[in-house]
Amino acid sequence: MTKVERALETRERILTAACEVIAEIGFENVSMRKVAEHAGVSKALLHYHFDTREKLFAEAMTHSFAQTGTDTEGDAGSVPAVALARILRSMLPSDAELRQDWKLWQELWVRAQRDAAARHLAVDLYDQLHAWVGGAVERGIESGEFDDCDVAALSTLVLALCDGLGIRLMLDDPRLDLAAARSTIWRAIAPALGVPETFPEL
Repeated sequence: MTKVERALETRERILTAACEVIAEIGFENVSMRKVAEHAGVSKALLHYHFDTREKLFAEAMTHSFAQTGTDTEGDAGSVPAVALARILRSMLPSDAELRQDWKLWQELWVRAQRDAAARHLAVDLYDQLHAWVGGAVERGIESGEFDDCDVAALSTLVLALCDGLGIRLMLDDPRLDLAAARSTIWRAIAPALGVPETFPEL
């Protein structure tokens, strides 16, 4: 392994550890020492890669978002409805890893109310989510599987529904489960897309 490869591997390990620690105890309780211990690196090495908690938090959020996107990268060639359904699945807290991602998002929402840098980061990540959903819809329209529709408005609706229903799933609301959340979102967007209202089989 080259020096550059070792540095990248260490950075990846630190970011993964930061995501886990922030999700577990909340950003306000996180120290650089705790992240270093969890990553199995020295505090000095951690500071070499990230000199402040704020920079580490921002990078951890971006890392978490990128990992979620990587999980669905292969969907570009899938049937458009299935590709969009997989994106929706990844935007809800449907497994342990995605619940961790959601905890990070919730930390970001809180920080964004008080911190301009966190607010800009949140807006930027929402722009990327918007483009992610919109891209899947546009591919479906181009292929003829989806009806022509207002892509921007539909993407905004998807994000709003995922946020609202996702919060209830994170709260373990007994009146809502994952299947019902997916079904609710799909029924809301299916008429505009011109597809059946049943959530696609994945």
